[in-house]
Amino acid sequence: MTCATYPDVWSIILAAGEGERLKPFVRKWLGYEKPKQYCAFVGTRSMLQHTLDRADQITAPANKVTVVARDHRRRGWPEQFERIGGRLIVQPANRGTATATFLALTYIRRINPDATVVLYPSDHFVYPEQRFIDIIRVAIGAAQHLSQKVVLLGVAASRAEVDFGRIQIGNDLGRFQGYRLNAAARFKEKPALAGREEPMMAEGDLWNTLILATKANFLWALGRRCFPEMMKRLNCFSAAIGHRDEEAELDALYQELSHYDFSAGLLEALPQELAVMELKGVLWSDWGRPERILESLAVIGRSPASTLSCAATA
Repeated sequence: MTCATYPDVWSIILAAGEGERLKPFVRKWLGYEKPKQYCAFVGTRSMLQHTLDRADQITAPANKVTVVARDHRRRGWPEQFERIGGRLIVQPANRGTATATFLALTYIRRINPDATVVLYPSDHFVYPEQRFIDIIRVAIGAAQHLSQKVVLLGVAASRAEVDFGRIQIGNDLGRFQGYRLNAAARFKEKPALAGREEPMMAEGDLWNTLILATKANFLWALGRRCFPEMMKRLNCFSAAIGHRDEEAELDALYQELSHYDFSAGLLEALPQELAVMELKGVLWSDWGRPERILESLAVIGRSPASTLSCAATA
Protein backbone atom coordinates (compact mmCIF):
# COMPACT_ATOMS: atom_id res chain seq x y z
CA MET A 1 0.00 0.00 0.00
CA THR A 2 1.10 3.58 -0.61
CA CYS A 3 0.52 6.81 1.27
CA ALA A 4 -2.18 7.70 -1.26
CA THR A 5 -4.20 4.75 0.07
CA TYR A 6 -4.97 6.79 3.19
CA PRO A 7 -5.76 10.37 2.15
CA ASP A 8 -7.99 10.90 5.20
CA VAL A 9 -5.61 9.43 7.77
CA TRP A 10 -3.39 11.67 9.91
CA SER A 11 -0.45 10.90 12.17
CA ILE A 12 0.00 12.50 15.60
CA ILE A 13 3.52 12.15 16.99
CA LEU A 14 4.20 13.00 20.63
CA ALA A 15 7.76 14.28 21.01
CA ALA A 16 7.53 16.83 23.82
CA GLY A 17 8.57 14.56 26.69
CA GLU A 18 11.77 14.93 28.67
CA GLY A 19 12.52 11.21 29.18
CA GLU A 20 12.95 11.68 32.91
CA ARG A 21 13.61 8.02 33.75
CA LEU A 22 16.45 7.79 31.23
CA LYS A 23 18.00 11.20 31.93
CA PRO A 24 20.80 9.97 34.24
CA PHE A 25 21.83 7.32 31.72
CA VAL A 26 21.86 9.73 28.75
CA ARG A 27 23.85 12.26 30.79
CA LYS A 28 26.42 9.58 31.61
CA TRP A 29 26.50 8.36 27.99
CA LEU A 30 26.65 11.71 26.16
CA GLY A 31 27.99 13.97 28.87
CA TYR A 32 24.92 16.21 28.69
CA GLU A 33 21.14 15.92 28.91
CA LYS A 34 19.05 15.14 25.85
CA PRO A 35 15.52 13.67 25.68
CA LYS A 36 15.68 10.08 24.50
CA GLN A 37 13.54 10.67 21.39
CA TYR A 38 16.38 12.77 19.93
CA CYS A 39 19.04 10.13 20.67
CA ALA A 40 20.39 7.57 18.19
CA PHE A 41 21.08 4.61 20.49
CA VAL A 42 21.99 2.39 17.54
CA GLY A 43 22.73 3.43 13.96
CA THR A 44 22.39 7.04 12.84
CA ARG A 45 18.66 7.77 13.13
CA SER A 46 17.14 9.09 16.34
CA MET A 47 14.05 7.46 17.85
CA LEU A 48 12.03 10.44 16.64
CA GLN A 49 13.41 10.04 13.12
CA HIS A 50 12.45 6.36 13.11
CA THR A 51 8.92 7.29 14.21
CA LEU A 52 8.58 9.97 11.54
CA ASP A 53 9.81 7.61 8.83
CA ARG A 54 7.37 4.90 9.90
CA ALA A 55 4.47 7.37 9.91
CA ASP A 56 5.37 8.53 6.41
CA GLN A 57 4.99 4.98 5.10
CA ILE A 58 1.38 4.97 6.25
CA THR A 59 0.10 8.50 5.71
CA ALA A 60 1.12 11.31 3.39
CA PRO A 61 3.98 13.32 4.97
CA ALA A 62 1.78 16.44 4.92
CA ASN A 63 -0.79 14.60 7.07
CA LYS A 64 1.48 14.56 10.07
CA VAL A 65 1.40 16.65 13.24
CA THR A 66 4.35 16.47 15.63
CA VAL A 67 4.28 18.09 19.06
CA VAL A 68 7.61 19.19 20.54
CA ALA A 69 8.63 21.33 23.50
CA ARG A 70 9.72 24.95 23.12
CA ASP A 71 13.01 24.24 24.86
CA HIS A 72 13.66 21.40 22.39
CA ARG A 73 13.13 23.82 19.52
CA ARG A 74 15.53 26.34 21.04
CA ARG A 75 18.20 23.66 21.23
CA GLY A 76 17.63 22.72 17.59
CA TRP A 77 16.77 19.06 18.24
CA PRO A 78 13.57 18.87 16.10
CA GLU A 79 15.12 20.61 13.07
CA GLN A 80 15.25 17.34 11.14
CA PHE A 81 11.45 17.29 11.09
CA GLU A 82 11.16 20.54 9.18
CA ARG A 83 12.86 18.95 6.18
CA ILE A 84 10.23 16.22 5.97
CA GLY A 85 6.95 18.09 5.93
CA GLY A 86 3.85 18.14 8.07
CA ARG A 87 2.93 20.45 10.91
CA LEU A 88 5.28 21.11 13.83
CA ILE A 89 3.55 22.35 16.98
CA VAL A 90 5.81 23.89 19.61
CA GLN A 91 4.32 23.60 23.10
CA PRO A 92 5.08 26.53 25.40
CA ALA A 93 5.22 24.12 28.37
CA ASN A 94 4.66 20.49 29.25
CA ARG A 95 1.01 19.96 30.14
CA GLY A 96 0.88 16.18 29.71
CA THR A 97 0.19 13.69 26.95
CA ALA A 98 -3.54 14.39 26.77
CA THR A 99 -2.95 18.11 26.23
CA ALA A 100 -0.40 17.42 23.48
CA THR A 101 -2.66 14.87 21.79
CA PHE A 102 -5.78 17.03 21.78
CA LEU A 103 -3.83 20.13 20.74
CA ALA A 104 -2.65 18.20 17.68
CA LEU A 105 -6.20 16.98 17.12
CA THR A 106 -7.44 20.59 17.22
CA TYR A 107 -5.26 21.39 14.22
CA ILE A 108 -6.32 18.25 12.34
CA ARG A 109 -10.03 18.90 12.86
CA ARG A 110 -9.67 22.39 11.41
CA ILE A 111 -8.64 20.73 8.14
CA ASN A 112 -10.47 17.40 8.19
CA PRO A 113 -12.89 16.70 11.05
CA ASP A 114 -13.77 13.33 9.48
CA ALA A 115 -10.16 12.13 9.56
CA THR A 116 -8.90 8.93 11.10
CA VAL A 117 -5.90 9.57 13.36
CA VAL A 118 -3.00 7.37 14.45
CA LEU A 119 -1.21 8.29 17.66
CA TYR A 120 2.50 7.48 18.06
CA PRO A 121 4.79 8.19 20.99
CA SER A 122 8.16 9.17 19.51
CA ASP A 123 10.36 7.20 21.91
CA HIS A 124 9.41 3.58 21.24
CA PHE A 125 11.57 0.85 19.76
CA VAL A 126 9.84 -1.57 17.36
CA TYR A 127 11.28 -4.42 15.30
CA PRO A 128 10.78 -5.43 12.57
CA GLU A 129 9.45 -2.14 11.28
CA GLN A 130 7.63 -3.55 8.24
CA ARG A 131 5.62 -5.93 10.39
CA PHE A 132 4.74 -3.02 12.69
CA ILE A 133 3.62 -0.90 9.73
CA ASP A 134 1.43 -3.72 8.41
CA ILE A 135 -0.30 -3.99 11.80
CA ILE A 136 -0.87 -0.23 11.94
CA ARG A 137 -2.61 -0.49 8.58
CA VAL A 138 -4.91 -3.17 9.99
CA ALA A 139 -5.61 -0.98 13.05
CA ILE A 140 -6.55 1.92 10.74
CA GLY A 141 -9.02 -0.29 8.89
CA ALA A 142 -10.45 -1.55 12.17
CA ALA A 143 -10.85 2.03 13.46
CA GLN A 144 -12.72 3.02 10.32
CA HIS A 145 -14.93 -0.06 10.63
CA LEU A 146 -15.51 0.46 14.37
CA SER A 147 -15.98 4.22 14.21
CA GLN A 148 -17.14 4.41 17.83
CA LYS A 149 -14.07 2.72 19.32
CA VAL A 150 -10.45 3.54 20.01
CA VAL A 151 -8.34 0.73 18.54
CA LEU A 152 -5.45 0.40 20.99
CA LEU A 153 -2.39 -1.76 20.41
CA GLY A 154 -1.19 -3.87 23.32
CA VAL A 155 1.82 -6.13 23.82
CA ALA A 156 1.67 -9.48 25.60
CA ALA A 157 2.87 -8.89 29.17
CA SER A 158 5.86 -11.19 29.71
CA ARG A 159 6.60 -10.15 33.30
CA ALA A 160 5.50 -7.87 36.11
CA GLU A 161 6.33 -4.31 35.01
CA VAL A 162 5.49 -1.22 37.05
CA ASP A 163 6.40 1.24 34.27
CA PHE A 164 3.79 0.05 31.75
CA GLY A 165 0.04 0.46 31.78
CA ARG A 166 -1.86 -2.81 31.99
CA ILE A 167 -4.85 -3.89 29.88
CA GLN A 168 -7.06 -6.72 31.07
CA ILE A 169 -8.74 -8.28 28.09
CA GLY A 170 -12.52 -8.56 28.00
CA ASN A 171 -15.12 -9.82 25.55
CA ASP A 172 -14.24 -10.91 22.04
CA LEU A 173 -15.28 -8.26 19.50
CA GLY A 174 -14.53 -10.44 16.49
CA ARG A 175 -11.74 -10.44 13.94
CA PHE A 176 -10.60 -7.87 11.42
CA GLN A 177 -8.24 -8.94 8.63
CA GLY A 178 -7.18 -11.92 10.71
CA TYR A 179 -6.54 -9.98 13.93
CA ARG A 180 -8.69 -10.49 17.02
CA LEU A 181 -10.21 -7.42 18.65
CA ASN A 182 -11.22 -7.51 22.30
CA ALA A 183 -12.94 -5.16 24.66
CA ALA A 184 -10.89 -3.95 27.61
CA ALA A 185 -12.26 -5.31 30.88
CA ARG A 186 -9.98 -3.00 32.82
CA PHE A 187 -7.15 -0.57 32.20
CA LYS A 188 -4.61 0.34 34.89
CA GLU A 189 -2.01 3.01 34.12
CA LYS A 190 1.55 2.74 35.49
CA PRO A 191 0.93 1.83 39.13
CA ALA A 192 4.46 2.80 40.19
CA LEU A 193 4.11 6.37 38.96
CA ALA A 194 0.77 6.72 40.70
CA GLY A 195 2.13 5.39 44.00
CA ARG A 196 0.05 2.22 43.73
CA GLU A 197 1.10 -1.35 44.26
CA GLU A 198 1.71 -3.52 41.23
CA PRO A 199 -1.52 -5.45 40.46
CA MET A 200 -1.38 -9.21 40.08
CA MET A 201 -0.58 -10.39 36.58
CA ALA A 202 -3.32 -12.28 34.82
CA GLU A 203 -2.89 -14.57 31.83
CA GLY A 204 -3.63 -12.65 28.66
CA ASP A 205 -2.90 -9.20 30.11
CA LEU A 206 -1.36 -6.75 27.66
CA TRP A 207 0.97 -3.81 28.17
CA ASN A 208 -0.30 -0.48 26.92
CA THR A 209 1.76 0.95 24.02
CA LEU A 210 -0.28 4.18 23.69
CA ILE A 211 -0.23 3.50 19.94
CA LEU A 212 -3.79 3.76 18.70
CA ALA A 213 -6.05 4.49 15.74
CA THR A 214 -9.48 6.10 15.93
CA LYS A 215 -11.79 8.58 14.26
CA ALA A 216 -10.93 12.18 15.05
CA ASN A 217 -14.47 13.18 15.96
CA PHE A 218 -14.93 10.19 18.25
CA LEU A 219 -11.68 10.92 20.09
CA TRP A 220 -12.72 14.56 20.42
CA ALA A 221 -16.02 13.44 21.99
CA LEU A 222 -14.12 11.26 24.48
CA GLY A 223 -11.92 14.23 25.32
CA ARG A 224 -14.98 16.29 26.14
CA ARG A 225 -16.14 13.59 28.55
CA CYS A 226 -12.78 13.22 30.31
CA PHE A 227 -11.27 16.72 30.14
CA PRO A 228 -14.19 19.15 29.74
CA GLU A 229 -12.33 22.31 30.80
CA MET A 230 -9.34 21.62 28.58
CA MET A 231 -11.55 20.83 25.60
CA LYS A 232 -13.51 24.07 26.01
CA ARG A 233 -10.28 26.06 25.93
CA LEU A 234 -8.96 24.13 22.92
CA ASN A 235 -12.22 24.72 21.09
CA CYS A 236 -11.85 28.45 21.65
CA PHE A 237 -8.19 28.37 20.63
CA SER A 238 -9.04 26.69 17.31
CA ALA A 239 -10.36 30.01 15.98
CA ALA A 240 -6.82 31.44 16.20
CA ILE A 241 -5.20 28.72 14.06
CA GLY A 242 -3.79 30.23 10.88
CA HIS A 243 -3.98 33.81 12.13
CA ARG A 244 -1.22 36.20 13.17
CA ASP A 245 -2.01 35.93 16.85
CA GLU A 246 -1.88 32.10 16.88
CA GLU A 247 1.39 31.85 18.83
CA ALA A 248 0.28 34.44 21.40
CA GLU A 249 -3.04 32.63 21.83
CA LEU A 250 -1.21 29.34 22.30
CA ASP A 251 0.95 30.91 25.01
CA ALA A 252 -2.15 32.24 26.74
CA LEU A 253 -3.87 28.87 26.46
CA TYR A 254 -0.96 27.05 28.13
CA GLN A 255 -0.91 29.51 30.99
CA GLU A 256 -4.47 28.44 31.78
CA LEU A 257 -4.19 24.68 31.28
CA SER A 258 -3.50 22.09 33.96
CA HIS A 259 -1.59 18.84 33.42
CA TYR A 260 -3.63 16.09 31.75
CA ASP A 261 -2.44 12.52 31.15
CA PHE A 262 -3.97 10.61 28.24
CA SER A 263 -3.61 7.07 29.59
CA ALA A 264 -4.63 7.78 33.18
CA GLY A 265 -7.26 10.38 32.35
CA LEU A 266 -8.93 8.78 29.33
CA LEU A 267 -7.94 5.15 28.73
CA GLU A 268 -8.21 4.19 32.40
CA ALA A 269 -11.43 6.16 32.80
CA LEU A 270 -13.17 4.76 29.71
CA PRO A 271 -11.96 1.18 29.09
CA GLN A 272 -15.36 0.36 27.61
CA GLU A 273 -14.55 2.59 24.64
CA LEU A 274 -11.49 0.54 23.67
CA ALA A 275 -11.05 -2.21 21.09
CA VAL A 276 -7.72 -3.82 21.91
CA MET A 277 -5.54 -5.48 19.28
CA GLU A 278 -2.36 -7.36 20.15
CA LEU A 279 0.87 -6.22 18.51
CA LYS A 280 1.94 -9.73 17.56
CA GLY A 281 5.24 -10.63 15.96
CA VAL A 282 6.82 -7.28 16.86
CA LEU A 283 9.44 -6.58 19.50
CA TRP A 284 8.29 -3.44 21.30
CA SER A 285 9.82 -1.44 24.16
CA ASP A 286 9.60 2.16 25.33
CA TRP A 287 13.33 2.12 26.23
CA GLY A 288 12.64 3.93 29.48
CA ARG A 289 15.49 2.14 31.26
CA PRO A 290 19.06 1.33 30.09
CA GLU A 291 18.63 -2.40 30.59
CA ARG A 292 15.69 -2.44 28.17
CA ILE A 293 17.87 -0.92 25.45
CA LEU A 294 20.54 -3.59 25.84
CA GLU A 295 17.90 -6.32 26.13
CA SER A 296 16.16 -5.28 22.89
CA LEU A 297 19.41 -5.00 20.94
CA ALA A 298 20.52 -8.43 22.18
CA VAL A 299 17.25 -9.99 20.97
CA ILE A 300 17.71 -8.64 17.43
CA GLY A 301 21.42 -9.39 17.36
CA ARG A 302 22.62 -5.80 17.23
CA SER A 303 25.63 -4.62 19.20
CA PRO A 304 25.31 -1.24 20.90
CA ALA A 305 28.12 1.25 20.71
CA SER A 306 30.80 0.52 23.32
CA THR A 307 30.14 3.87 25.03
CA LEU A 308 26.44 2.96 25.30
CA SER A 309 27.21 -0.38 26.91
CA CYS A 310 29.65 1.20 29.36
CA ALA A 311 27.13 3.84 30.39
CA ALA A 312 24.39 1.25 30.85
CA THR A 313 26.46 -1.09 32.99
CA ALA A 314 28.38 1.52 35.00
